[in-house]
Amino acid sequence: MQDSATTAFARLITTTTWDDIAPQAHEAKRSLLNFFATAIGSARDPVLARAFTAIAPFSGTATSGLIGRDERLDMLGAAFLNAISANLLDYDDTHLATVIHPAAPVAAPLLALAESTGATGRDVLEAFILGVEIECRIGNAVSPGHYARGWHITSTCGVFGAAAAAARIMRLSAAQTAHALGIAASQSAGVVENLPSAAKNVSVGNAARNGLFAAVLAQAGYDAAPRAIEGPLGWARAMGDEADLAALTGGLGETWEIAKNTYKPYPSGIVFHSVIDACLRLRGKLRATVTEVVVEGSALLLARGDRAVTSDRDSRVSIHHAVACGLLLGKAGPAQFVEPTISDPAVVALRAKVRAARDDAMADGAARVRVTLADGTVLTEMVEHARGSLQAPLTDADLEAKLGEGIAQNNDGMDAHALGAAVWHLEQAPDVAGLMHLARPG
Repeated sequence: MQDSATTAFARLITTTTWDDIAPQAHEAKRSLLNFFATAIGSARDPVLARAFTAIAPFSGTATSGLIGRDERLDMLGAAFLNAISANLLDYDDTHLATVIHPAAPVAAPLLALAESTGATGRDVLEAFILGVEIECRIGNAVSPGHYARGWHITSTCGVFGAAAAAARIMRLSAAQTAHALGIAASQSAGVVENLPSAAKNVSVGNAARNGLFAAVLAQAGYDAAPRAIEGPLGWARAMGDEADLAALTGGLGETWEIAKNTYKPYPSGIVFHSVIDACLRLRGKLRATVTEVVVEGSALLLARGDRAVTSDRDSRVSIHHAVACGLLLGKAGPAQFVEPTISDPAVVALRAKVRAARDDAMADGAARVRVTLADGTVLTEMVEHARGSLQAPLTDADLEAKLGEGIAQNNDGMDAHALGAAVWHLEQAPDVAGLMHLARPG
């Protein structure tokens, strides 16, 4: 009888060596650098303060730090909070084939666990790459229907990545690791309808915490069904899709999903980046007042972003605000997606001139922007591959600058250069205590 996907995953997680995985280490460091940038940048957001207030009374022994903050919690609580902060600003990494944001649900529990147990930097890199592999392969197997049905795929698949990474750090046996993945299947949740609200981030935090908890339960002797992921009444079928078995296990251990990761130059939904890029290009050509803007894109673009803007969360998933950032403001950094910018009368007025139109011939992630000026001039710009995509990737220097930007937002005296260096040399670290110390206020 053929192995289940869970068994194959467990074998990969428990038998992969550093030599097998070392070629993926640099991309893993890029993802972790971006993780710290986004987590630090949102660490002082009121949402984090509320989440900390809610969860702190239930924390056990405080073993693990909160990124960008002074507080510490037990590893489950730290995993929950750090995943929320990494995902909060829609600025985290993106696996474009699935639109999973890989790092938040995997790095957060992994670092909390490593800090608690004294795992080495190389242990962390190995576990991170394996966790990303598992969450993204499961995402590949149910995409695109899973997300289209309303499942928030970062949360629903992230829990498997968290369980895989934790199992690796905890050195669970192959059988225990398989059970951890099966237990994770019963803790998977998150809906797209909640994306404009803080509830979205709760499900990402839960993916991190629940995946870690699944590994803890497996270590304690809990078991799970051998085909909890792809079985006839398993996770994939329950979530609405028959799993694509080839996508689950084809080339397992030979190709790596971390190599397909991308990083955002703008703190907004990934499908809006082409809109921003197109508008930034058009801005220098404006010679008269804008009277109308038409943005054309796929059904996904319209479903995600043809919305009114009433809050900072709305602005990050709005076609209309993306246009205002590019055409009017000429930039799209964190400051452009919060008050007072989103309520600026000029920004509001330009958003009102924007109309979205569906073009089924266009790929997800592409956008065509047509601007009509008061003098009758019509300007058009098409962007197929946004800045930050695999075709136009951010450089290491771009990611270092993003880390500096996140630290500047907090103004806590953290040393961006030292933190970046700690990530770039992580495989040499005897533990992650120094790295986590650098990620907290000075």
